[in-house]
Amino acid sequence: MRIQLSEHLTYKKIFKITILPILLCIFTQIYSVVDGFCIAAFDGADAFAGVNLIFPAIMLVGCIGFIFGSGGVALVGKYLGEKRNDDANKAFTSILITNFIVGVILSIIMFFFIEPLARGMAKATPDTNENMIIEAIKYGKIMILGQPFFMAQNVFCVFFYLNEKPKEGFIVTLAAGCVNIVLDLLFCGVFKLGSVGAASATIIGFLVACVIPLVLFSLEKDNVVKFVKPTFNIKDIGQTCFNGLSEFATNISSSIVSIIFNIQLLKYYGQIGISAFGAVMYIIFVFYAVFFGYGSGIAPFISYNYGKQNKEELHNILRKTSIIIPAISLVMFVLCMAFSAPLGWLFASGDPQIASLSSYGSRIFAISFLFCGVSVFMSGFFTALNNGLVSAVIAVLRSLLFELVFLYLLPVFMGKEGIWISIIFAEFTSAIISLIFLFRMNDKYHYLPKRRQKKSTSL
Repeated sequence: MRIQLSEHLTYKKIFKITILPILLCIFTQIYSVVDGFCIAAFDGADAFAGVNLIFPAIMLVGCIGFIFGSGGVALVGKYLGEKRNDDANKAFTSILITNFIVGVILSIIMFFFIEPLARGMAKATPDTNENMIIEAIKYGKIMILGQPFFMAQNVFCVFFYLNEKPKEGFIVTLAAGCVNIVLDLLFCGVFKLGSVGAASATIIGFLVACVIPLVLFSLEKDNVVKFVKPTFNIKDIGQTCFNGLSEFATNISSSIVSIIFNIQLLKYYGQIGISAFGAVMYIIFVFYAVFFGYGSGIAPFISYNYGKQNKEELHNILRKTSIIIPAISLVMFVLCMAFSAPLGWLFASGDPQIASLSSYGSRIFAISFLFCGVSVFMSGFFTALNNGLVSAVIAVLRSLLFELVFLYLLPVFMGKEGIWISIIFAEFTSAIISLIFLFRMNDKYHYLPKRRQKKSTSL
């Protein structure tokens, strides 16, 4: 049953509006996992290490799409809540066009930096294999040219939720993922194209996830938002970018931290550290996807009710989420702990050292699940309220500043184990900061029930 933005959300309705976004985010990560598995299984440890060495640099471009996606949904959802449907459609159209143009420009520029970035990062250890660097360059140059389509996919994905059609969004992502998986197995397993085949399969999947939504948003007549004649409104684009600061900060910070992680792991572990960290990231991002999926599914309802000034519904959403997020966190902690060993072997290419280190890293990251859901949701919550500044501060503190501080500080006192443990300290600290922002900003938004309101100074 289609749940409208104006409806009161019960636990059952929250489950309905978030389950498909959660599954969509999980499935998106799973077909990325298949990329890694095929490279590790059919092309060996050098190719797998090379792909994971360059991937964070590629995402420096791809994460721009999260600005226009999350930031655009917050703006358009607010317009819909204010009954400004024409403005909502104009903003929707200009956001998609601007996103694609920016993606093309940045991808072309970044193409020429792939090789120097790969070689620069590999200098962290003299033991770096030249074949790993070559694989990183081949994979990176192909993948970077597909980033405009990846960015468009991210924008379409979140607008399906605002369009009250999460099922269509899930089906599109499922179709794109299946294409990617089949082509991965074909290109890597049958034609032996290695990392080049994996990158090509991924880009074709991106194309599928762009073309189908383009048709659906153009032709279906019952859309909440639709394409109109393009009109470039600098104010809308500016507000979109402001709203999406946190998502941009989260993803670009994650890329930067992953690059630093790789450099630290090369320093302390050598090439095995790169392979193990890549395996851990494939595993962990599947679990993180649950938090991001929940936030994506419920964000349009937050934006709509903020635009409508329906404070009671904002109370309701926040109150129920305060129960749901801890429950999800505990379940994911248990699952990751239970399956860390077999998952560690999945990308090990038969190497017991990689498998053991991957399993160890997964268990450490599992502990961080107990805290990270708070800051992930709160960052998305403020984005939905069109407060990109607070959202970005939470995101930068969580995914960049705290992580970098502990990433460099803990190994001094704890040795190489401190590299992995840094994520726990970073997530715990950012959760505390997020809760402080929640209570401090209540005077401005009044999203907490009156009995919980405290005197404070708005930031």
